[in-house]
Amino acid sequence: MSAKSATTEKRSGPARGVYLLPNLITIGSMFAGFYVIILSADGNFERAAWFILVSCILDGLDGKVARLTGTSSKFGVELDSLADVIAFGVAPGVLMYTWALRDFGKLGWLAAFLFVACGALRLARFNVQVNTVESKRFVGLPIPGAAAIIATCVLLFYEMGGSGTVRQVSIMLLIYVLAFLMVSNVAYYSFKDPALLKRQPFFFLVLAIILLISIVAKPEIMLFSLGCIYLVSGPIWTLKRKRTDKKLGTMDPVGDEDL
Repeated sequence: MSAKSATTEKRSGPARGVYLLPNLITIGSMFAGFYVIILSADGNFERAAWFILVSCILDGLDGKVARLTGTSSKFGVELDSLADVIAFGVAPGVLMYTWALRDFGKLGWLAAFLFVACGALRLARFNVQVNTVESKRFVGLPIPGAAAIIATCVLLFYEMGGSGTVRQVSIMLLIYVLAFLMVSNVAYYSFKDPALLKRQPFFFLVLAIILLISIVAKPEIMLFSLGCIYLVSGPIWTLKRKRTDKKLGTMDPVGDEDL
């Protein structure tokens, strides 16, 4: 083999090294999720819930930073999925078990594990469908969204004057609902619609400012309320799409066969 062909092969070979900035942000999200587990074991549930939200923010940043800086990579995608399992699967599961499900015994930790398992399945399906599903929607409740609802549920409890742990069947039901929605075919808006970056009516800016002020004033109540609105938006949107498709005689291309 000539020196020229060897040089060409070397240049066209697999790239070595990793991009630091987006992957460090992903590791930060993973660290926040791990810290949630430590805080939950120590009984510091309110602080643990806040760190789940910190992890959500970091998870939203790493992909955007990678795209803006042109540092997207297969390694980063795989690392992000592994971090999400810890930060939005295991961490919320441990938090829910130690805060609300421990007194239910086996049923409690099985419910927590179901949440973790469905979250992992949700991530695996997302990785498979990433190139086949339109970007403006998710198939199934995103796992960061499910984790955020759990976190804000805990924060709302303490905001309303609660203390210590809680033993409510409603928390158990919430875990099952979130687990089911993650692996369902219910469509959720992804907020990745390019139209969002275009010019919008001035009234939308006013609404955004009012919403921001409301969140800053009462973050625990507002974040939980927004999470619940997003939770129910999926089934409503899906039913609306099915009715529209039925009238037009079309079918949604995303189904169980895509799993």
